[in-house]
Formats: sequence, C-alpha cells, structure tokens
Amino acid sequence: MDKQDSVSGAEIQAAQPSPVAATAPVAAETNEKTQPETPETAAEETPAIETMDQLLDAARALAEAPAADITREAVANLRQNFARLTKLAQEPAEDAEAQAAEGAEPAAAESDEEKEFKAILNNIKEKKAAFAAEQEAVRKANLDRKNAIIEEIIKLAEDTDNVNRTFPRYRELQDEFNAIGEVPATEETAVWKRFQDAREQFSDNLKINKELRDYDFKKNLEQKELIITAAVELHSESDVITAFKRLQELHNKWRQIGPVAKELRDEVWNRFKDASLEINKRYQTFFEERKAREAENEAGKTAICERVEALDFSALKSFNAWDKMTEVIKQAQEDWKKFGYASRKMNNALFNRFRATCDTFFALKAAYFKSVKEELAANLAKKTALVEKAEALKDSTDWKKTTDELVALQKEWKTIGTVAKKYSDVIWTRFQSACDYFFEQKKAATGNARATEQANLQAKRDLIKELDKITDETPKAEAQALIQDLQERWKSIGHVPFREKDKVYEAFRSRINEVREKFDLAERSRQRARFEENLAAMDGDDNKLMRERERQLRLLETRRAELRTYENNLGFLTAKSKSGNNLVQEFERKIERLRTDIAALEDKIKLLDSKL
Repeated sequence: MDKQDSVSGAEIQAAQPSPVAATAPVAAETNEKTQPETPETAAEETPAIETMDQLLDAARALAEAPAADITREAVANLRQNFARLTKLAQEPAEDAEAQAAEGAEPAAAESDEEKEFKAILNNIKEKKAAFAAEQEAVRKANLDRKNAIIEEIIKLAEDTDNVNRTFPRYRELQDEFNAIGEVPATEETAVWKRFQDAREQFSDNLKINKELRDYDFKKNLEQKELIITAAVELHSESDVITAFKRLQELHNKWRQIGPVAKELRDEVWNRFKDASLEINKRYQTFFEERKAREAENEAGKTAICERVEALDFSALKSFNAWDKMTEVIKQAQEDWKKFGYASRKMNNALFNRFRATCDTFFALKAAYFKSVKEELAANLAKKTALVEKAEALKDSTDWKKTTDELVALQKEWKTIGTVAKKYSDVIWTRFQSACDYFFEQKKAATGNARATEQANLQAKRDLIKELDKITDETPKAEAQALIQDLQERWKSIGHVPFREKDKVYEAFRSRINEVREKFDLAERSRQRARFEENLAAMDGDDNKLMRERERQLRLLETRRAELRTYENNLGFLTAKSKSGNNLVQEFERKIERLRTDIAALEDKIKLLDSKL
C-alpha cells in the first residue's frame, strides 16, 4: 500500500465537519416541526402571499408536488405567510374601544381556511415523513451494497497474484460504488474510509503498467485540484449556509475520486482540509452567534411576558384607565417586535404566552365597553323620557304645579348617569331649553305679582293684629263673630310670597286658637258651676244621682268613641298640600276638644260618685 495515498482517521476528522454539524441539514430537512424562520429559509424566502386564498392555493400545489421536491424552505415560507395573515386578521380586534362603539363581537373561533391550511400542512408532513422513511431504507440498502463492494475489492487486493488480471473488475467496482446513492449520515464517513482503504490496498498491490498507473494518478490530481480551487472560492461566499452546503457537495465528489501519486497525497489533502476548516469554522461561529442571539431574544421576550402578566386588569374601572392600559399593552407589543426569533423550542411558546395575555386584555376591554355602552343606552332612554315630559310641560300656565313637576324632573335628571358623548350635549340642550322656556314664561307672567304678594302678606299680618281687640270682657258671641269675619277676610286675600305662606298662616291659626282656648276655659268654668248647683238640688235623692251618673257615662263613652275615630282617620292623612294641611289641623283641634270634654266628664262622674 502507498503511504501517500492513505489518509489517517485524524486527518479525515479534521477535514470534515463534526458529525452533528455535517448531518444537521439532513436532519432539519426531515423535521417539519421547526420555528417559524431560520437563516436557511431567510436566505431563500419567496415573495409574500397577500391573501388566505393565495396561501391555500400555494399549499395545495406544494402538497401535490413530489415529496422529493418539497423543501423545508417552501414549508417554512408557507408557515411564515400563514402567521402573518392570521396576525393581520387578528390585529383589528385590538382596537376594542372601536369594536365596542360599533357593537362588534370579540375575535371568532378558528376559521375554515385556517383548519384547511393546517390539514394541508399535516398531509405534507406525513408525505415528507413517508418519503424520509423510504429514503432511509434506500440509504440502508445502499450501505449494504457499498459494504459488499468494499469486501469484494479487499478480496481482489488480497489476491496479489492475479491483481493485474482483476484490475478491470476493480475499476467496475469503483464505478458501481460511486453510482450508488447516499447512505445513512452516521455511516457515510466510515464507509468512505473503508472504501478508500480498500482502494489504496488494491492500488498499492497492483503491478500494472506504470504509464497506466501514472495516468490514473494524474487524472485524479486534476479533479482534486479543481475541487480545492472551488473550496477556496467558497471563502468569498457571504451566505454561510450556502457555503457549507456546497462544501458538503465538494467532499462527496472528493470521495468518489481515486488516489493521487503517493508523494502528493498529504500535500493535496492538507490543502483541501485547510480550505474546509475555514468554512467549517465560519459555519460553527455562525450557529454559536445565532444561539447567543436566540438566548438574548428569549430573555427579552420572557421579560415582556412577565411584565404584561403582572398588570392588574381588574382595577380598570373607567374609560381613561382602559385607554392608559391599552397604551401600555401596545408599547409592550412594539417592544416585542424589536426582538428576533428565540430558539425553536421556546419561540412559539413565548409568543403564545404573550398573545394569551394580550387577548385576555382586549377581551376584557371589549366586555367592559359593551357593558358601558348598554348602561349609556339605558341612561339615554331615561333622559329622553324626562326630556319629553319637560317639553310637554313647557307651555303650561299652571305655574305652581308645573314648577314643582319640573323641579322634580331636574332632581331626577341628576340621579341618572352619563350618556354617550355624541348624545350628551344634544339631550341636555333639549332638556334645559324646555325648562328655561317655561321659567322664562313664568317670570314674564308673574313679574308684577310679587308686589301684590307682598301687599297680601301685609294685609294678613294686619288681620292677625286685629285679633288683639278680643279681650276677656268681650262677649263670646261678639268674639265669635269677629273671628268668623277675620277668617272670611283671610280667605279673600290673595297669594303671599311662597316662603312666607306657611309662617303667616301658622301665626294666624295659633292666635285664633289662643282666643278660643280663653273662651273655652271660661265656658267650662261656668258649666261646672251649673253642674254643681244641679247636684246640690239632687242631694239625698240617690235615684236621680244614679240616672245622672249613667247619662254622664254614656256621654263619656260617646266622646271616647269619637276620639278613637278621629285619631284613626288622622293616621291616613298627609299634609303635602294646603288643603291636606288644613284638614290635619282641623282634626287635631277636634281631638284636643274631645280630650278636654272627656276630662270634664270624668270630673263630673267623680263628683257624682262622691254624692252616692
């Protein structure tokens, strides 16, 4: 075996990317569950799709394509457009205040288009998985075939006596080996190493014509020089992923080329290895930097999630509070957009976590605005009813009654909450205009009445002073006639100022009661004296005394029954009106007189009992 054509395991390992790095593109291609975007897909992104129908058409077309033609980049592009279109469809719901004002409902459930799109992606995934399984089976079969060829080459090499005769078969086996497709990625390097060792063993043992051997070495050297040149040119490729993929293709071609002259083997291989190491180093650095960026993005997005999750939506009780919180949420969404993708494992989970909090906020906001809208509508209905009542009363000339009713309407207006801004000024202007119109008409009609009311007040005060003319010497009949005359004259006097009405009437009534009380006491004194004279005449006649006692008892029971009747009736009366107030006062006077009569009758019965 020629020493220069053999390559140590350490050199092969150094020249090739690590097993994980080398196989990463293949593994990624068969795994459809990835994050929305990777550098590979970003480099080959197709133009954005504008509508969901276009997206579905593109998805159906991709699903109908052969599994081998369905690339990971194409699937990722569909996912990116789906996420973008779905987000655009959801973003208008974030303006919950506008939705509540127009009566819009919160975002609907998953649409039929979304369900169809996900079903198509599942079909593509299953199709790719089946294709990957088929390809894996093919790779395993290819591995078995290549191992069989290697074993046959080893046998040919071991037959040193017939190595020249078996050289054509050796060339056929090389062509067959190179014609066989891929093997499992984990076996690719090992099987190539075994193949290379077998070829070098056969080549070293081959005793053929030197010209033929030199020609073969020369041809192999030319091909490897071209590969080295291509590998060096990849250093200027700006896309690290593209450079790495092309390097893998160059390594596959290198393995298919036979050995070169023994004295050139190390030098040629080292040149190719150095060119490969530069690209592998860039590739490794790229993924380390991307991992660092993803970790930074993950930390930033996690912080935003924690920030919005700490917000207390239950404390929002006003439009202003909800508007301020909306700005906080929107700022968080803007901050979220500043971060790129996190790791595949966390990116979608973080987005769903953030989106859930935002959706909860806007759903609560929509519910609040809807409830407030209903309350505003109810308040508008109540105020509209008050406006209609006020407008119906504004032309009334019953100044007192209408004034009371409008004042009551104004008090009720204050108990009703607010209405929508677009109706607030209009409804208030209608109500205020109706009230102002009535009071202006009242003022114009009653402006001259104030002087008359003041004159009437003075006249009534003068009537009260006339009661002073009644003294103890005034005969009762004359006093009663004067009181009756003063009452009639009182009724004939017109209105007085409203705030003085009750006060002056109470003064008049009290003064009359005082005069009556004075005469009633004198009358009761005279009645008692006459009763005592009658008892003196009956003294010694028990029959007359007993009959008189029974008569007085009947009178007492009658007065007590009348008292109970008046007291019961008094409980059903109110004094809200002038007439009601007068009736209450009359009942009270009668009740007081009955109690005085009852006391007098009880006194008479005691006198009778003392005679019996």
